[in-house]
Amino acid sequence: MIAILEAYKSGLLAKKHWAKNLISGLVVGVVALPLAMAFAIASGVKPEQGIYTAIVAGILAALFGGSRLQITGPTGAFIVILAGITAKYGVDGLQVATLMAGLILLLLGFTKMGAVIKFIPAPVIVGFTAGIGVIIWIGQWKDFFGLPKITGDHFHQKLWHTLQVLPQLHPATTGLAILSLGIVLFSSKLKALRHVPSPLTAMVVATTLQSFFHFEGVMTIGSAFGGIPQTLPHFALPTITLPRIIELIGPAFTIAMLGAIESLLSAVVADGMAGTRHDSNQELVGQGIANIVAPLFGGFAATGAIARTATNVRNGGTSPISGVIHGITLILIILFLAPLASNIPLAALAAILFMVAWNMSEPPHVIHMIQRAPRSDVAILLITFFLTVFADLVIAVNIGVILAALLFMRRMAESVEIQAHSSDSLAIELQSLGMAKLPPKVMVYSIEGPFFFGAVDNLERTLISTNTQASILIVRLGHVPFVDITGLEALEEALDLFHKRRIKVMVCETNERVFRKLEKAGLVAKVGQKNFFPTFASVMEHASDGVSNAPVRLTNLSSG
Repeated sequence: MIAILEAYKSGLLAKKHWAKNLISGLVVGVVALPLAMAFAIASGVKPEQGIYTAIVAGILAALFGGSRLQITGPTGAFIVILAGITAKYGVDGLQVATLMAGLILLLLGFTKMGAVIKFIPAPVIVGFTAGIGVIIWIGQWKDFFGLPKITGDHFHQKLWHTLQVLPQLHPATTGLAILSLGIVLFSSKLKALRHVPSPLTAMVVATTLQSFFHFEGVMTIGSAFGGIPQTLPHFALPTITLPRIIELIGPAFTIAMLGAIESLLSAVVADGMAGTRHDSNQELVGQGIANIVAPLFGGFAATGAIARTATNVRNGGTSPISGVIHGITLILIILFLAPLASNIPLAALAAILFMVAWNMSEPPHVIHMIQRAPRSDVAILLITFFLTVFADLVIAVNIGVILAALLFMRRMAESVEIQAHSSDSLAIELQSLGMAKLPPKVMVYSIEGPFFFGAVDNLERTLISTNTQASILIVRLGHVPFVDITGLEALEEALDLFHKRRIKVMVCETNERVFRKLEKAGLVAKVGQKNFFPTFASVMEHASDGVSNAPVRLTNLSSG
């Protein structure tokens, strides 16, 4: 369901919720301003295009998306990809690729592909978000301490350079940052400021001090980014041709996949923080609409922004209204508050993002999971974390999911039991049939669990130990919910082996789904339709008759 309709039905659009969402939207809007401009510059486009993206995509995704709390806009995860596209195809090419990515996202949403994110396990989510938190935290040191420009293409290079230049911190900048951080941490404990979001208080105080005292060397939005543009976006259709569409399909697909992963992960993070539940398919639809329209108004690729979404949640946002207000705030800043907004110290924003990074990474939760979770899950968490920090966000999620899937299959394979039964283990069932023990030269095996490729090894090990003196083998499949092609091939090989040993195979308790699979694979014909039985009782009756009515057995003929 569309999040804003769900919020309406839940009463979250009532007047009593307006104040919280208004304040949260204002805070997120102000926080988004420098981020949008910085991400735009790093992506190779003009700073105002980042603001336009945040406005258009932020409002549309909030109105048509599937998450109540999602804040959409330019993100750091896109920078490397978008910068490469801009360098190769130009700004116009970037906008066409973004529009195509929006169409792909729309298609993914309409085809219900959003539910795939639900299969990403907790260790991957925790490792990913913790890694994002660390990246945000380290990335804000420059503005927090007023350091020189940090160079380096990779995280470890930037970290090392940051540590090297740390002694060059700017005293006034650091002082404003520490003051802002203190306000963020403790202002809510003051009675007069209890109902005012601490990030907003910190920002106002730091901006006021900078406006009055004009601390030399303190970087502000104005000095860092050249001021705020005072014009609204206007409609302009990028040049779209068939050759351009063909050459941009690859970049568009990359943008769409990364956008889908990040937006849905951001929605999951928001759900975890606020206890909500998003509609993943509708969220992809909302992100698709946002990315289709944003390039038409000077913007570029956007997705759910984890840091801004977390800021929205922490500052009391409860409905999509906060996302709309975030966009309107950026419009108002452009139109009316550009001179004032230009004086916002980057150090104050860095202090706010310090807390956002802490809340996203959730160190206590990570430590708790490391202490309590199985070692294999801990390994996946740490691998995802380090790949997020030192490699790439998409790679981290992909590798984490692959490892989690392999771990799941290993556990499933270990849970599959192929067991040989004796008269003692079947004593109760045999007694109900009026039998004291199994008939001579009759074996009973049961397969319990999904018989897929991971369980084939268990079957092969069992076959090695099979009693070659038996003449009848009963296979119980009552606890096999499904079988895959590898399992079918393994069963076929087993049947061939038993036929060579002159062992007659009987199958019982097969469910309809598994029976159809066996029939389609030709195994029913190989075993014989008459050798399939609905119950253990019926197969035992025929097995007993088969043994007693066989005066001369094939095994005897072969041995004599």
